[in-house]
Amino acid sequence: MEIRQAAKEMELKEIFSLYDSAFPASEKKPFSVILEKQKQGSADILYLEEGGQFAGLAIMAKKGDLVLLDYFAIAEERRGSGIGSRMIQALDAHYKGMRMIIEIESTKAEVPDIKMRRRRKHFYHKNGMTDLPFMVCLFGVDMEMLSNGTEISFEEYWNLYDAIFGPRASGNVLFLRAQDTQ
Repeated sequence: MEIRQAAKEMELKEIFSLYDSAFPASEKKPFSVILEKQKQGSADILYLEEGGQFAGLAIMAKKGDLVLLDYFAIAEERRGSGIGSRMIQALDAHYKGMRMIIEIESTKAEVPDIKMRRRRKHFYHKNGMTDLPFMVCLFGVDMEMLSNGTEISFEEYWNLYDAIFGPRASGNVLFLRAQDTQ
């Protein structure tokens, strides 16, 4: 298992291809913005490799001791083999001593993909992530917040978002108390 910052053109092409196919257009930031944030040091575009082959991507936003798992995807042909769990554990080790934040679509809503959302939440819980006591409405989508077992306040999360993505983006992050959405 290897995690490294993507710098080679081939690695970035593989990451972009997976990024482009794994996430809906409404959830994707322009990849050029992510590349610029990596150059500035406020984001990591991570190439995940196992057995000498591309296995997935993780795009992390960073500020101080906080790191946001902004995007995480496993290569389609590698899914279902336990590699996602190994990658989450490797990311937690890679960012040892940092507080990790994960956003997932609400499992409290009645939506067609509720089973997938619940599986995703179970996956993160199984890998040591815990619920934070707040939710957010992120660009109109209710998101549950998790961490790597560390305490993180809404203000800390919002400040990370504002510092990295700017006021235009952070203006689309609204606080929801977890009990308000149940």
